[in-house]
Parts: sequence; structure tokens; C-alpha cells
Amino acid sequence: MAYNLLKGKRGIIFGALDEKSIAWLTAEKVHEEGGQFVLTNAPIAMRMGKINELAEKCGSKVIPADATSLEDIENLYKESMDVLGGKIDFILHSIGMSPNVRKGRDYGDLNYEWFLKTLDVSALSFHKVMQLAEKMDVMNEWGSIIALSYIAAQRTFPDYSDMAQAKAVLESIARSYGYRMARSKKVRVNTISQSPTVTTAGTGVTGFNIFHDFADKMSPLGNADAVSCAEYIVSMFSDFTRMVTMQNLMHDGGFSNSGITYEVIDYLKGAENGSSKKK
Repeated sequence: MAYNLLKGKRGIIFGALDEKSIAWLTAEKVHEEGGQFVLTNAPIAMRMGKINELAEKCGSKVIPADATSLEDIENLYKESMDVLGGKIDFILHSIGMSPNVRKGRDYGDLNYEWFLKTLDVSALSFHKVMQLAEKMDVMNEWGSIIALSYIAAQRTFPDYSDMAQAKAVLESIARSYGYRMARSKKVRVNTISQSPTVTTAGTGVTGFNIFHDFADKMSPLGNADAVSCAEYIVSMFSDFTRMVTMQNLMHDGGFSNSGITYEVIDYLKGAENGSSKKK
């Protein structure tokens, strides 16, 4: 059921790749709620995905842009405001990539050039997006900017590698730039820390399925799926959350506040009993 939460609002959605991606599902939900938007991704990512199909479905325009390039972002903003007929009300930054993770480099043997690439793509791009939005006066007052994060910014998880540092930087940027945007334009800036989610990017992490199952057992409500995350993002774009800013919002079914759960206890008991029987 749609509620027209975003009727009359205009925005930019970074990072839609395919039907599994949170950005893709968010675009569909924004469209259902009456919002208009431009879709964008890096040219290389666009070749890997199906973003043009999404654009056709939602009546949107695709504007290629590398979010690490100030020139690309500037062109994106100019063209977006021309296409949409005015300033922007919302931006979704759904971008993250680690060459070290993709190429299986151990955390104790990182390629530091790749590490810098991880930080640039996954975190500094968020600063660039907002810095140019501020300088070019792109955002309407009471707009909303969201980036997707993960609890590895606060806790250590094997195999998440240098992406953990990228998410920590991302959240820090949201607080620092959130202050600036609130003061200058009443624009709110937040990150959403999502459950491990079955997306093309998420499943690229080693041991993802095991960790996904563990997180589900540790979350009283279970893992938050991609569709519910898209719905949460829509609520953050709406006027109903206009006083929420500079926050890292946990959307994880309760994982972040659970010490242990009965589901994990039962699992460990089962494993212990199985081990005893083998002896």
C-alpha cells in the first residue's frame, strides 16, 4: 500500500545495480510513494548491472557518474536539476567496494593502494557528494541524505577487512557534514546500519552465508531484509522524520543490542551435544 509520502519530492539514487540491491528496491519504493528521481552509478558498475531496466520501470533518467570524481558529481547535479525541474529533496548513497575483499587479500596483508581505493569509493565519496551539494546549493531545505553503513564500524567481524574502516569513516562524515547541512539548509544527514543482506555486494564477503545465519539467530526480529530497508529509507526521506539528523540508525532486527539469544543458546547446545556424541 502506498501513502504518497514522497509526492512532489525529487532526488538522486546512487548505486542501483540489480534487483537484489537496496538502492534498486529503494528506487521502486520511492516511485510507489510518488517521488521523482535520477538514477546514477559508475560506468563500470552500470555495465555489470541492469539499471536501465529500473529506469524504464520508474520513468527515471540514468546519468552515469563516478562518485569519486568531483567533475562527474558536478555534472550529475546540473543535469539532475535540469531533468527534475528544480533542487533536490533526497539523496541515497548506496556505494561500497573493497578491492582487498574482492581479491581475497588477508587483513594482515592488505594492499595499501587498494585500501585507499576502498576509503575513496566507500566513504570519501559521501563527503564529495555533500561538499558539492553544499557548494552548488543543490538541496532544498528540510531535505534528507542517507548513506548505508554496517555495524562493523563499531565491532570487529572476520573477513570484513578494510571495509570496516571505510564504514567508520562514513559514519563520522555523516556526523560532521550533518552539522554543516543542518546549519546551512536544514538538511538532515544520517547513516543506516543494515543487517547482513543478500545482495550482490554483500554475498561477496567470505563466509557471508554463515554470518547471515548467525546474525539472524542473534536478532530477536530476525535479519532486516532489503525490502524493509528500502521502506525505512523512504520514511527517512519523508517529512515524518524531519528532526532526525547526524545519527547512525540501526536497522538490524535488534542485533546491535542483543548479548545472546535463545536461538544461539539452542544452537550451541545442539553443537555441544553433537560433539559429545562423537566422543
